[in-house]
Amino acid sequence: MLRDFFLGFIKIHILYHASKEPVYGLWLIEELGRHGYKLSPGTLYPILHRLEQEKLLKSHTENIAGKIRKYYRITPKAERMLSKIREKIRELVDEVME
Repeated sequence: MLRDFFLGFIKIHILYHASKEPVYGLWLIEELGRHGYKLSPGTLYPILHRLEQEKLLKSHTENIAGKIRKYYRITPKAERMLSKIREKIRELVDEVME
């Protein structure tokens, strides 16, 4: 059950960061690591692909120093969802922290 909660938190982090700027896998692994999540590429990339299939992320590739890097950006659908998530997070934090 704890794994399910953390997976939800990870998805929220991904959507949040992708709403601020284009993100890529290794950067997300490092950023999520700063928040205490230890993710392998084998865990992160299926999450990214699923979010893209659900039309919450959109990707594009760039050639960076001869290597192809896939960047992810939030979609309008995900922006609306993230707005609702923020409301629920505020409500939950207020209630749990009283």
